[in-house]
Amino acid sequence: MMNIFLFLCIAFLFTFLAGRLIERIRVPWIFAALIFGFLLAIYNPFSFVTSSSAFTFLAQLGMYFLLFVIGFELDLNKLKEQGGFILKSTLFIIFLEAFFGTLLVHFVFGYEWLISFVVALSFATVGEAVLIPILDEFKVVNTKLGQGIIGIGALDDMIEIFVLILVMFLVGSSASVNHLNTALILVSLFALFGLAFGLTKLKKSGAKFGFLSIENLFLFVLFVLFLFLGVGEYANATAIAALLSGIALKTFIPGERLKLIESEVKTMCYGFFAPLFFVWVGVAMDISYLVSYPLLILLVVAVSNGAKILGSLIVGRKELGIKKSVLLGVGLSVRFSTSIIIIKILLENGLIGIDLYSVIVASSIAFKFIVPVLFSNLLVRWGVSKK
Repeated sequence: MMNIFLFLCIAFLFTFLAGRLIERIRVPWIFAALIFGFLLAIYNPFSFVTSSSAFTFLAQLGMYFLLFVIGFELDLNKLKEQGGFILKSTLFIIFLEAFFGTLLVHFVFGYEWLISFVVALSFATVGEAVLIPILDEFKVVNTKLGQGIIGIGALDDMIEIFVLILVMFLVGSSASVNHLNTALILVSLFALFGLAFGLTKLKKSGAKFGFLSIENLFLFVLFVLFLFLGVGEYANATAIAALLSGIALKTFIPGERLKLIESEVKTMCYGFFAPLFFVWVGVAMDISYLVSYPLLILLVVAVSNGAKILGSLIVGRKELGIKKSVLLGVGLSVRFSTSIIIIKILLENGLIGIDLYSVIVASSIAFKFIVPVLFSNLLVRWGVSKK
């Protein structure tokens, strides 16, 4: 019988080797772990390990570290500086896709309107981090198109926070709780936001931490992360807790130390925990359902992609022109970890079924491979690239 250590050995080896291959088509290496999980969903000789509490715990830590890193990278000051075009484009494009996505989930999969809206919002979000290396390679980072994609992706992070809060509300309302538990949840949420607000207001005190060694500072970061998770656990709000801890620490830690400790945190996250989260996401898929209804994946891809391109054309044709507006829509179609985290939370708490979960994760895999290749080719073919 396979033990968890040998399983981790195989998972990391596959991620390393397959990751180097998919990077050649400009797909982030981390998604090799999602492919590994997808393959295990087809045939899983390690089901004893992947269904164990130890593996689930490690995978959940991967989810929390990913959310922490997202919060840690969120620059609230830059978001305040975004221009009117970015704000208008973000709201219009995201909510146009959310509108069509809500109709799709409600009428095709039969979910109530609120759940349908949350699911649609989750896969309407943008994974701009996937495209930044491509924008840089083709020298379009500082063009209107490049800045539009980066700006919309950055402002979109605020929408992701809203969706996470909405998901936590749905998770809490779906559980039957007595008055004592309700009070505990409220106290927990109050303490959570109080901690986050308190750290952001103690920036001057945080300057003292600039003298700590990186090792000690890293221990402090872990202390804060797990403190937030522990408090958030009482309100079933660990996802929000992880995100808030990252935002608070970014404000609290001195700027000269921020880049160094950010590197340490990312190494911990992407080097160990995040791949296990993506394996966990992939292995939960129902492949037999996808084989029976492959057109559903194409439908989700068509609705999501079509809405983003249509929205980009409507808001961007005067500012960018037709071709660059289409490129904006194609670029914004790629999704990253936050949308997958939201869908996984909904599945784990019984708010969506394995059918909808499998279709959305499968469409996410398709987006990861199709969009970077298509986007790169169109940049060259339409003469947008400055190389």
